[in-house]
Amino acid sequence: MTHPFYAIHSHGLIRVAAATPRASVGDTAANAEATIALAREADAKGVDLVVFPELNLTSYAIDDLHLQTAQQRATLAAIATVVEASATLRPVLLVGAALVRNGRLYNCALAIARGRVLGVVPKTFLPNYREFYEKRWFASGAGLTGLTIDLDGEEVPFGTDLIFAARDLPGFVVHAEICEDYWAPTPPSTAGALAGALICCNLSASNIVIGKARERAMLAASQSARAACAYIYSAAGPGESTTEVAWDGQGLIHELGEQIAESERFSTEPELVIADIDCERITQERLRNGTFNDAAIFAGNPETRFRRIAFDHAPVLTDGGLERAIRRFPFVPNDPARRDDDCYEAFNIQVEALSKRLVSAHAETIVIGVSGGLDSTHALIVAAKAMDRLGRPRANILGFTMPGFATGEGTKANAWALMRALGITAEEIDIKPAARRMLEDIGHPFSEGEPVYDITFENVQAGLRTDYLFRLANQRRGIVLGTGDLSEMALGWCTYGVGDQMSHYVVNSGVPKTLIQFLIRWCIRTDQYDAATDAILSTILAQEISPELVPAGADGALQSTESMIGPYALNDFFAHYVIRHGLAPSKIAFLAWHAWRDASVGAWPEDLPEDARVAYDLPTIRKWLEKFLFRFFTTSQFKRSAMPNGPKVSAGGALSPRGDWRAPSDGIATTWIEELRSSVP
Repeated sequence: MTHPFYAIHSHGLIRVAAATPRASVGDTAANAEATIALAREADAKGVDLVVFPELNLTSYAIDDLHLQTAQQRATLAAIATVVEASATLRPVLLVGAALVRNGRLYNCALAIARGRVLGVVPKTFLPNYREFYEKRWFASGAGLTGLTIDLDGEEVPFGTDLIFAARDLPGFVVHAEICEDYWAPTPPSTAGALAGALICCNLSASNIVIGKARERAMLAASQSARAACAYIYSAAGPGESTTEVAWDGQGLIHELGEQIAESERFSTEPELVIADIDCERITQERLRNGTFNDAAIFAGNPETRFRRIAFDHAPVLTDGGLERAIRRFPFVPNDPARRDDDCYEAFNIQVEALSKRLVSAHAETIVIGVSGGLDSTHALIVAAKAMDRLGRPRANILGFTMPGFATGEGTKANAWALMRALGITAEEIDIKPAARRMLEDIGHPFSEGEPVYDITFENVQAGLRTDYLFRLANQRRGIVLGTGDLSEMALGWCTYGVGDQMSHYVVNSGVPKTLIQFLIRWCIRTDQYDAATDAILSTILAQEISPELVPAGADGALQSTESMIGPYALNDFFAHYVIRHGLAPSKIAFLAWHAWRDASVGAWPEDLPEDARVAYDLPTIRKWLEKFLFRFFTTSQFKRSAMPNGPKVSAGGALSPRGDWRAPSDGIATTWIEELRSSVP
């Protein structure tokens, strides 16, 4: 597909690779050949940047042979061979070589692109402990800035003050450091990132010992998180000398603390681990994190000291696929262990927050409306656990089911079954008589027998339920526990004021609908309650989501929330990338299309039911995304601006005006909708 929408470069993504060539013990010609072979493979796969191991052209473990003139001349010949071959290749290559300058030998990273050397970065920190002896051969590059080095008669930028930036591809800004540099307390890549590099790279030899692979991954994750960057790491593999040490060839690609890809270690074949990194996401993270800018100031603004070496990359804006796993449920990890850890934390955040509010409010009871739906179910089980934690009887939870004109017998039965199973105080208030009186008082056609089910008809019921709950809380010395979730607040899918938008405290405000489903499953799986409670929770999970405010049609079908506002799976996907990352709508559509277009591809959370494992095509994604944008930016902010207190649960964000999200209540969605319409085919 040739439309620019399908190209990763249209969306701030850069394809990178960590290369593990077959090494040698000082055979520079063979090393050059192995480097070129992987560079050509990377070119065929649309890679923009390839990071090779430390001294991959010279060889690392050759000890005093580094100081031999013949070896040094052979290294220069190997560099020339790689430079010549790169002239017709797309990727920028970061290769390792030992170079002589001003009577010193330096362990260097060379940036090579389209037939020229862009610059040479010497290693700063030279290990000289345990099995390492680098100061015997190499000089440190510390303090070397603003210099050049002669390579084949050409003066090339040389120093630790280099970053490499594409003129024609925003975000493609690269910094290189070498092995020990990122084991140091002050990695050079920190300054490189503060100077503007979004992609930090490490050319490493790094022999392997037990546990070192975990240490490397920890350091790469830590540096990519702390420096708000992508981090590509490549360690030497088989073929290097094993006189005293061995090699595993670990390749890592991290972004903002998250591992995106990893190579197969101890492979006997050359390897290229490839991933698309999101430079727009990195930029947006830096914009949101004022500490990043403060760090640059405290470091003396490194951008004023670094040389930005520009190059033309000539990106091709066609469909090259996506080398990156996109979670369909960004609030829910696919890995079962991480999912359970996240559910444990989320649930206990809610319980702890509600416990504190009960104590601080001197509330004797919790008053909650129980509909038999997902949100009130989850709020109720959180309330039960909060009472348990405080050592108070669950009977102090006052649950009210309040059937209206469209309440189904099944959901009402579920509400009663859940309240009984949990052992709370349960009552029923039929709101239909009061609703009829209000509709009659305001002259609504329904009071005359006409089947008019407009927003007024719906909100009369929603408002009466909340009105009853507040008066009951006054009467019974309690607080009203809100049940609405983050997904509903994002969409404005709630009745403002005297309605389900308002409560004394709302435990679900930081939890999206998709995560609530997994939290309830986690409660069942980990035996948080008894068997009777688990059974009714399973029944509630299986039912369709409905507000039950409009009577069923002639076919008996209930009012369906998702048929009106779109699938919550998509809406939560959209919300995550709007709230947490601020991505352009076309980028969100691109990611959603790759995540959802084929149900048979990619990972699903383990306990997601089979019938929920569906696919959405691009027209469907675009349709619901436009509706989401209109609701989020135009029609619903005033509800969020006045939302009650509730705990932030997910790093994905929250919508409280006192927390993550501040926006004008009279904003419009035009900018976002026009960007979507103009950029998505």
